[in-house]
Amino acid sequence: MSRYPSHLSPNITPTKSKSQKSRARREPSGVFSLFQPPQIQQFKEAFALVDQDRDGLIGEQDLKDTFASLGIVPSKDMMEELLTSRPGGRDSQSSEDPRDRGVNFAMFLTMMSEHLFEFDAEAELLEAFGSFDESDSGTVKADEIRKWLNETGDRMSQAEIDRFLKGSFLGRQGNFNYKEWVKVLRVNEDDEEAQA
Repeated sequence: MSRYPSHLSPNITPTKSKSQKSRARREPSGVFSLFQPPQIQQFKEAFALVDQDRDGLIGEQDLKDTFASLGIVPSKDMMEELLTSRPGGRDSQSSEDPRDRGVNFAMFLTMMSEHLFEFDAEAELLEAFGSFDESDSGTVKADEIRKWLNETGDRMSQAEIDRFLKGSFLGRQGNFNYKEWVKVLRVNEDDEEAQA
């Protein structure tokens, strides 16, 4: 027993306050960092609409009730696919645990992120270049592209810009044919996918 009060003696095992413990438990998973809080709230509302029994898991009965409210009669195969699909392309086919045949909110959010972040690169590139193409000719002045790539957003070095604008897509008048460039990109991506 020490002659000093307990609050002055050294504490060998530091204890965390209740708020520190609570905060540690509530660390968000990686998927939560992909979205802004208002987006996450919208996903929570969508999840709650489907999770009819409010157990935190979208299960078979939840899906049946949701489809019924929409006037859809799902096939057994469709139900099985929805209940066993997992983020990242993994499936839980052979599990007997009924909780493995549903989707919790973190899984739901991951699945939404996988679908939302898939985009049509061709359409987006055409739209981006099109914003500089005032005559809608499929070409943009190389000097203008050079200026934008060097001065805004994720700036590119002069060497990177030169490499980008070099080749058969740059016309004699100094115009970059972005429509042809995007077509070649698409063909190259299709070839890579076919080889994989």
